[in-house]
Amino acid sequence: MAGWTNKGKMRLLETIRGVALPTNFYCMLCTSADAPDADSNTVGGAGGVTEVSTGNGYSTGGISLTKNATDFDEISEDDSGNLGSLKIRDLVWTASGGTLPASDSARYAVITDDAATVADREIWFFFDLASDRQVSSGQTLTLADCDIRLTES
Repeated sequence: MAGWTNKGKMRLLETIRGVALPTNFYCMLCTSADAPDADSNTVGGAGGVTEVSTGNGYSTGGISLTKNATDFDEISEDDSGNLGSLKIRDLVWTASGGTLPASDSARYAVITDDAATVADREIWFFFDLASDRQVSSGQTLTLADCDIRLTES
């Protein structure tokens, strides 16, 4: 399961009115404690998500994504399927000094804005990793071929 949050849809539509996009986006790993959905607005607070524990190769807030053709490396359009797709480069975390995440498991990945306070970051898009994930020291946790899709209903 992957999908837009309502907040993400609104922020994207605001760009048509001239509201600037964030300078960067972030991909953050979250636990199974709180499943993101269309109504997930921010990382912290009511309806938020729980970020995995930091350490052992994972930093608070996740991996920074720059608005460019390197971090968002493929864009496509499918007229027959009424679909626009934007692919995110493969994201890799390497466990060092213990398991990654340090004391829990990753179940979801969320794309957020770049608010300075991580708990205040707005969730734009989310991915379900299908099961809890944890890797041992020296191994990598990789998110590959993640697509952000827009379709007309």
